[in-house]
Amino acid sequence: MVSTADSMASTERGCRMAELGPQDHIVLGLIARHGPLTPYDLKVRLEESVDMFWPIPHAQLYRVPPRLAEQGLLREEAEEGGRRRRVFHLTDAGRAELGRWLGDPFAAQPETRDPAQLKLFFADLGAPGDVAALARNQAAEHRMWLDKYRELYEEIDPEDRVRAVSRARLLRLGIMHEQAYVDYWEELAADPGRGPGRRQ
Repeated sequence: MVSTADSMASTERGCRMAELGPQDHIVLGLIARHGPLTPYDLKVRLEESVDMFWPIPHAQLYRVPPRLAEQGLLREEAEEGGRRRRVFHLTDAGRAELGRWLGDPFAAQPETRDPAQLKLFFADLGAPGDVAALARNQAAEHRMWLDKYRELYEEIDPEDRVRAVSRARLLRLGIMHEQAYVDYWEELAADPGRGPGRRQ
């Protein structure tokens, strides 16, 4: 029989887990993948990976690990000498939470806050030529990201089988996404007056 105290503790743990955000799972995932990390190590690992599509302010990388340690998902180890760095290790509870999150097939709706789309919405209030100029700029910007993703795809190490497959999946999505943007903005730059009436 489960006691009231045990039930309340279990409920509290569940509430804490429900409050975890994407930045928490990023920290758990990076430590699971690379082993124990300091907040600075997390910053370095973030910049070479998910920062391209899910940036996190660096200050958060110093706040999130201690909070996850308080929840029992990480274990903190402080160096006694030298720079007295704080190193965070993944606990069994942290690994279980990461597995629970990865095993949940549902994801929140993506947050699209694209300044170019905002300008495009109000473009009829601007000067002639603004749309073509915006489109040319955006085509160049997305072409730069398309080239970057293709370059990263070519650099995947096939010997690192598990990570190679994971990186290839994500980079293929990035390539297809950026290619669609390039195609759209180049088409708009060539024909900024295009309106309804043509089959999409």
